[in-house]
Amino acid sequence: MTIKFRFHPEKAVEAAAILLKLHGKPMKYIGLLKMLYIADRLALKTMDQPITGDRYVSMDYGPVLRGVYDLIKGQPVDSALPLWSKYISPRDSNYVDLLQYPGNEELCEEEEMILKQVYETFGHLDPFLVEELCEEEEMILKQVYETFGHLDPFLVAEWTHDLPEWKDPHGSAIPILVEDVLRSMGKTEEEIEDISQEAQREAYLDGALPKIFG
Repeated sequence: MTIKFRFHPEKAVEAAAILLKLHGKPMKYIGLLKMLYIADRLALKTMDQPITGDRYVSMDYGPVLRGVYDLIKGQPVDSALPLWSKYISPRDSNYVDLLQYPGNEELCEEEEMILKQVYETFGHLDPFLVEELCEEEEMILKQVYETFGHLDPFLVAEWTHDLPEWKDPHGSAIPILVEDVLRSMGKTEEEIEDISQEAQREAYLDGALPKIFG
């Protein structure tokens, strides 16, 4: 069974807000997309689960978070667009900006550090809604920003072309399986199965708890 994580719009907004706050000015949206994907990938490697839970696709400029990309374009993703629009500006040409900072209670420290590391590497070469993220997630985001936040977004896109899971879509969008990302990191089939089971348990609980307590 294909691994499918639940998309967490609150955490996606918080993660984007952290990167934009670290940047301190409008950011090219392609750079934001690249760093959020890298952060999700690092979280999968270190925590066995992503930050956003979004779907991944191969596009011309590398791997992309499908839901976040749609939100940047102003397209509805379930009920996430009003939340996204409250904190992240509409796309202006090729840029997005932080409208207000929501905090960082949802990201864990590791996730925040990953984001900061990625930004520091890629965020400055050109151009925190944090109540959903655990401490580890916040650390991941910070690490990602520290690593990537100072680089030209198109250099980051070229870097992501070297990731094993990316396939040239020739102008389209090809889904990226979580299993392929995990295998490219050296995860064993047993570890992948454990991650799959945990994702299924989370999906079941997300569906069952509202029925019990609603």
